[in-house]
Amino acid sequence: MSAVAILNIKRGGAGEAQYHEIHEVPFEPGQSVLDALRWIRSHLDPSLAIRYSCTSANSCKECMVMLDGKTVYACTARLEGREMLVEPLPNKTLIRDLVTEIAPPDERL
Repeated sequence: MSAVAILNIKRGGAGEAQYHEIHEVPFEPGQSVLDALRWIRSHLDPSLAIRYSCTSANSCKECMVMLDGKTVYACTARLEGREMLVEPLPNKTLIRDLVTEIAPPDERL
């Protein structure tokens, strides 16, 4: 059997009940959490809301999430071969699933 990682993802939208959804993803050392989230969207659940603009060295800062209780960039945080808790940023306005409002109010269009 191939190695797997388990992502326990907090889901739901603004004003909705929040719930956790667990997904097993293929695991190879060196993969990022963003790689796993993108794999889930491509292979298991296209409705998973995530935000990212690049996959190179956190230059866009749009993929910030809580991973096991710590704020990280999903593109640089490494996937591990165990269960990992992925949640939206708690101090930002929730839009849906892992997407929060990250731009300051005066920078929003």
